[in-house]
Amino acid sequence: MAEAQNIPAGSTTAGAIAVAAESTVATRMSAPPSFDVADFPVPNGREEEWRFTPLARLKGLHDGTAVANGSMKAQIDAPEGVTVESVERGDARIGKAGTPVDRIAAQAFSSFAKATVVTVPKETVLTEPVRLALHGEGGTTFGHTVFDVQAFAEAVIVIDHTGDGVRAANVDFLVGDGAKLTVVSVQDWDDTAVHCSQHNTLVGRDATFKSIVITFGGDLVRIHPRVSYAGPGGEAELFGLYFTDAGQHQEHRLLVDHVAPHCKSNVVYKGALQGQDAHAVWIGDVLIQKTAEGTDTYEMNRNLVLTDGARVDSVPNLEIETGEIVGAGHASATGRFDDEQLFYLQARGIPADEARRLVVRGFFAELVQQIGVDDIEERLLTKIETELQGSV
Repeated sequence: MAEAQNIPAGSTTAGAIAVAAESTVATRMSAPPSFDVADFPVPNGREEEWRFTPLARLKGLHDGTAVANGSMKAQIDAPEGVTVESVERGDARIGKAGTPVDRIAAQAFSSFAKATVVTVPKETVLTEPVRLALHGEGGTTFGHTVFDVQAFAEAVIVIDHTGDGVRAANVDFLVGDGAKLTVVSVQDWDDTAVHCSQHNTLVGRDATFKSIVITFGGDLVRIHPRVSYAGPGGEAELFGLYFTDAGQHQEHRLLVDHVAPHCKSNVVYKGALQGQDAHAVWIGDVLIQKTAEGTDTYEMNRNLVLTDGARVDSVPNLEIETGEIVGAGHASATGRFDDEQLFYLQARGIPADEARRLVVRGFFAELVQQIGVDDIEERLLTKIETELQGSV
């Protein structure tokens, strides 16, 4: 079943107005953004931003009962010229990219001891990625990391999550004017881990930002990427790939806030699900404010259900406050294997099981190619193959 909406350049039709009216509530949180956890009521599950999340499995991150009693092993590999600092809460770069929009993000902000700031200096072009490896060693941890990619710099950042534990964190990306940043965030936790993280990105004038979020592991993973623009000409691409297994809850909630004129955004998330009570949630919000004339945006979510017992909730929202746009649209679809594709492959002598694997690999291929980091791509393809052994 698919739902799609396309709005052409300069459209001021009743359909465009209806899209804005219907999605206004969906793009608004139940409380204003704040760095103070006390400004957010304890969620009960009926709020728009919590209605899909199994609160009982958050291990107390949402209600204040979780305390920082765990250990997280962190390792940063930074190329020459990149600086890594441990800074106090009052550092001006902390929170510059965005403010917590739910209670867990505010709890994480209120609970971290020191923040890590990684800076790529102005006009620096990195030939190797900056790598941050986070390995949970049990218990509950909170964190805040800032990646400051200054004007006209170019960088690739890889954030790799493994191990076990309960983790709440905020991650800020400051993309300077004319800079180019690619971020790969991998969630490959153990099966019992809980991970909630808000990703805040501020895209500078004529800057380019690309995010690839890859989620496999964890009992519950809830990632909240948010993008805003500091000036005209910015471009943002948000890609995501998730493979949800039996009993797992994987939730990705995105917001692209077009506040500056003549900016672009493109969102593509794809997921596969297998096993009893596998649950994937994708919420895609795009807001085009009155000041964002000349915006060009599109968002899409595709889900492939491999077995019975799996569930997908996919909600694209598009809110438009100006008719002077280049184009805007959204689409969402969830389904099983395409019988015609399987028939085509089998008719050419490919066994049924192998044909099904080829279809799944093809389903993910366009997103795997976006990564651009060889070892991550190889690891991802191996992981997909391992997952497919259990279902097809």
